Amino acid sequence: MKKSFYKLLAKLNKAILPSFSKQRLDLAKASKLQMVLIGWRYFITTKALD
Repeated sequence: MKKSFYKLLAKLNKAILPSFSKQRLDLAKASKLQMVLIGWRYFITTKALD
C-alpha cells in the first residue's frame, strides 16, 4: 500500500512538476523553490524505488 502510494506520487510529479535536468539547471544557481522541488522529487523517487 505504502509503495503504491509513492509510485502514484512519482507519476504525478513527472506529469506536473518541471524537469530541471532537461532545462540544464545549474544547482549552484538554483533558487530556494527550485531546490525544494528537486528535494521533493528525489524523496518521492527514492521511496517509490525501495
